[in-house]
Amino acid sequence: MTQTQPNHDVLFKTLADPTRRAIFEQLCQKGDQTVVDLTKRAGVSQPAVSKHLGVLKQAGLVEGRVDGRQTHYTPKLEALSPLADWTQQMTQFWQSRFDDLDALLTRMDQ
Repeated sequence: MTQTQPNHDVLFKTLADPTRRAIFEQLCQKGDQTVVDLTKRAGVSQPAVSKHLGVLKQAGLVEGRVDGRQTHYTPKLEALSPLADWTQQMTQFWQSRFDDLDALLTRMDQ
């Protein structure tokens, strides 16, 4: 099932694989690339790269554009929004806990 805004569980699971994460990072850094381009840098076979791209596409992290016999893949950075939102929520949660701890330690020192 393809989603336009995958939840953070799907994104974490998709990006947990180091090869898949490296492919996504390569697309983010270099932009639009073909399977052949990605295979040169991936250290795995072309079928493995294609499989990883399929998982990334299903998670909504990349999109493919067919040009003749080649498909050009592009990262969809907006798909990372759920991760950014979750990270911000966790940062606020822990910052609040640290502030509470600091206040408690200050009261104990008095």
